[in-house]
Amino acid sequence: MPKKTTVDLAIYPLIYLVLFFLAADLAAQLVLRGELITLPDLKNKSLEAARTELSQKRTSILIQGRQFDTRIEKGRIVSQEPAAGSRLKANRAVRVILSEGSEYLSVPKLEGRSLEWAGQTLKALGLRKGRVSQIHTPQYAAGRTIAQSPPADQIVAKNTAVDLLVSQGAWEPRYIMPDLIEKDLAPVLRQLKALEFHVAEIHYSYYPGLGPGVILKQSPVPGFRIQKRNQITLEVSK
Repeated sequence: MPKKTTVDLAIYPLIYLVLFFLAADLAAQLVLRGELITLPDLKNKSLEAARTELSQKRTSILIQGRQFDTRIEKGRIVSQEPAAGSRLKANRAVRVILSEGSEYLSVPKLEGRSLEWAGQTLKALGLRKGRVSQIHTPQYAAGRTIAQSPPADQIVAKNTAVDLLVSQGAWEPRYIMPDLIEKDLAPVLRQLKALEFHVAEIHYSYYPGLGPGVILKQSPVPGFRIQKRNQITLEVSK
């Protein structure tokens, strides 16, 4: 039987040493794969900063999508999955949504349009109705938009408020509503018509002790400030 040389005897410890390190490395990988880490809060962080922080925890990052966000700068993280504080195995990926920044829109032309139409249009485009100021002017019918800020065609961020200046129509004088109670209807109607006031409705009802044609109630009430275009309603005895 041949004798073992010194070289042959030296190889065995080397093989054992290599196998030991391979087994140790495999065991370490298995331990790391089962290790749980606590995820940091990545919201509002840059992609580079998030990758650096996660790499220190042996975790990767996966961009799942992008969305407009007026609060977070473009390129920064809007949300993450799993959420911050969750426990995750090492070498797993964290999915994130990146911000595209504010969405920019063109302001529509609202001049000459009704206030209701302007409000609905702004809302449909993703803008907001801002402050509404009103003035009297004969150039625009009451309720029509005279001016706007920002002006038409200006590019603004989504959800920007657009201030409006709205017409109240031509200025009309105001009058104090007189007390018509217990007065006869016929002369009152003649006087109101001569002054260009409009009696819209007359209701008749019985009232004990009064003959027909006496005014019982009125709207607007005495002392109320009215304009000639306001409608007047009377209740009269019959």
